[in-house]
Amino acid sequence: MRHQAIVCFGFFVVLNLGVGGISVGRLRAQGQTLQPAAPQVSSEKGNQEDSSRPSSVQTTPDQSRAAGSSLSGQAVNALPAPTAMALESSADYRIGPEDVLNISVFNVPELAQTVRVANDGTIPVLLLGPVQTAGLTAEQLQQKLQRLYGKTYLQHPVVSVYVSQFNAQPVSVIGAVARPGMYQLTGKRTLIEMLSLAGGLGSRATSVAAGRTVFITRKSGFANLPMADGMKLVAPDELQIDLHRLLYSSESQLNIPIKPKDIISVSRAAVVYVTGRGVMKPGGFVLGDRSDLTVLQAIAMAEGLSSNAAAKYTRIIHTRRDGSHTYIPVNLNKVIRGKAADPVLEANDILWVPSSREKAALKQGAEAAIGTISGLLIYGRL
Repeated sequence: MRHQAIVCFGFFVVLNLGVGGISVGRLRAQGQTLQPAAPQVSSEKGNQEDSSRPSSVQTTPDQSRAAGSSLSGQAVNALPAPTAMALESSADYRIGPEDVLNISVFNVPELAQTVRVANDGTIPVLLLGPVQTAGLTAEQLQQKLQRLYGKTYLQHPVVSVYVSQFNAQPVSVIGAVARPGMYQLTGKRTLIEMLSLAGGLGSRATSVAAGRTVFITRKSGFANLPMADGMKLVAPDELQIDLHRLLYSSESQLNIPIKPKDIISVSRAAVVYVTGRGVMKPGGFVLGDRSDLTVLQAIAMAEGLSSNAAAKYTRIIHTRRDGSHTYIPVNLNKVIRGKAADPVLEANDILWVPSSREKAALKQGAEAAIGTISGLLIYGRL
């Protein structure tokens, strides 16, 4: 009886070893050279699944602890320091060309790999060959790989997929923002969120002050976007939105959702120039979020008139679209006393307040006046 028990025990051990090694044997039977484990990143959800689902390949406790420490040590290096906002929305992200994926199979380190999505949307997966990934979320691709591996190679495989670099859904943010550049959509984003990712609006301190308008260019157009007050379709593929109303009103319709490959352009603030020896501090002054600027407001920004100002010979020099110039006489003395209207200055207008010596240039016309102004200091250009 004792001899028979030993024989049965030996047979049971051999049978278990055969079943436990079936997956590795089947992997090697395909003629595939198994690669060393590449850096892997497992999500928290993947780790929870790993602890509850069996694998066809068994490892010793020491090997499991070694693999676990390797993953936790390499996870930080696999991330290119994405923003917290990106991490929160990565579950909705649709994989596309140029994205970098980390793929791992629980208890099969030979199948771990880091791959970049090709332009046709495929990735080369060990043993499986090219697999189409474009348009899938990481979770959907994970389920797809589990089905493919489960058909031929593994019993109940547990696959983890992590997007370590987002490159497939770019949005360009340009113009008067703090950090213009290309940003990746890692989930649903609105116009205000994209402006926040770009560091917010520019200011005079950054030498690029924001104006009152933001333009969104979209190749597919805006046919399905409901129009609202504060927005205007200037072209089939270009939308104009009032930046002041977007930021300072409760009109949520202006905060439109942004799509991949959109171009967001924030206009620069208009500038008016006050020059001549008739003011205390000549220079260029940014309108910012102002809709307009009057002559008296511009004089105030230039710290007032000088003692030798020839106020009644003040001129507004305006540049037409064709590049030609015209000048508008302003009797500043009458404006100050309220006997004449306070003219409104347009973007890039020059308000020239001459001194008693400079007023002689007016006798030779506007072009001579402009030549005189070009020799004066005008600072604050954008």
